[in-house]
Amino acid sequence: MADELSAPLGKKKHRTPKPARRFGLGELPLARLGFGIVALVLVGAALRLALVSDPEGGRPSATVAINSTRDDNRIAGQVAAPAPAAKAAPITAGPEIAVGPNASITTIGDDVPSGAPTTAAVNKQGVIPDLTEDTKDGPLPRMSATGETPFHAYSRPAPPANGKAMLAIVVTGLGLNEAGTLDAVDKLPPDISLAFAPYGKTLDKTVAAARAAGHELLLEVPLEPFDYPETDPGPQTLLTGKPARANIDKLYWLMARFGGYIGLINHTGARFTASSADFGPVMEELGTRGLGYLDDGTSNRSIAPELAAANKVPFGRADVLLDANPARTPILAALDALASKAAAQGQAIGVISALPVSIATVAEWAGNLADRNVQLVPVSALMK
Repeated sequence: MADELSAPLGKKKHRTPKPARRFGLGELPLARLGFGIVALVLVGAALRLALVSDPEGGRPSATVAINSTRDDNRIAGQVAAPAPAAKAAPITAGPEIAVGPNASITTIGDDVPSGAPTTAAVNKQGVIPDLTEDTKDGPLPRMSATGETPFHAYSRPAPPANGKAMLAIVVTGLGLNEAGTLDAVDKLPPDISLAFAPYGKTLDKTVAAARAAGHELLLEVPLEPFDYPETDPGPQTLLTGKPARANIDKLYWLMARFGGYIGLINHTGARFTASSADFGPVMEELGTRGLGYLDDGTSNRSIAPELAAANKVPFGRADVLLDANPARTPILAALDALASKAAAQGQAIGVISALPVSIATVAEWAGNLADRNVQLVPVSALMK
């Protein structure tokens, strides 16, 4: 600093040049060189993948013939060889064959569907096998694969009304007394429907007799009344407040006692038929199996009509209990009232028990219907 101040103006101080800088091995830019080398490798690999088609990745491979030139397996060769195109064969119709008046058509085999529900022959138990389901409780009615229902198959055809009002009578409580049941079957006209209780010891005999006489059948099911258990309808009674599965199990047992019926009718059950939570699953089961339901008309709180409509169950409701007073004169009066109701509304349903006086009175009254403007029909004809 002092030399510069003491130097003459206009003259620059001469600076000694610094020796040239040399780079040693430790001073080379190694990081940059490394990144450059990696970049070159990546670019090369990318170019190879893009320009060279080598699915083996450069791995050495060799081709070895494993098939002999000799055709030792002629069957395999025939299968593998393409089949020659087949020529369409012409279809020609033969001459028309005249059918005589005594000609008939016979279907070979019992498993050939006809395209429409038809009623097949019943077995020795009196039921149609295609409408029967085998269970641990016994055979249960069911809808067939073609859509035919037990209600339709086991219904008795109704006679022509000929402009008359239609009237149906259902006798309940049959099957418990063998002699009384057989007597009722013999005395009553075939168009009167019969309801059997599930507890008879000779149901096979009595039900078969009723079926042979042409009567339409119903199954009587015990349902919980309001004063249960003081009034006990019988074993396997369906109860309110129980799991639906428990009641359905009881229903299966009851339904398996005999077969060939069009549907169910209640025995008591004012409490049960008023509970949609308990009665609903039962009515749903009837709809699934193609069965009908007849309400005996003793409870105004029954929701059976609504449940039957919701589940497409053929339904009817009795208009008159014919032997509320089980004596001949009151029963005749009730029958006349039923006929008047049928004439007024076009149809009516009456229910009567299987008491001897009731059976005798109904048989007597039905024998004089020719002079009345009413037609006796099976109850299925009045179930919608």
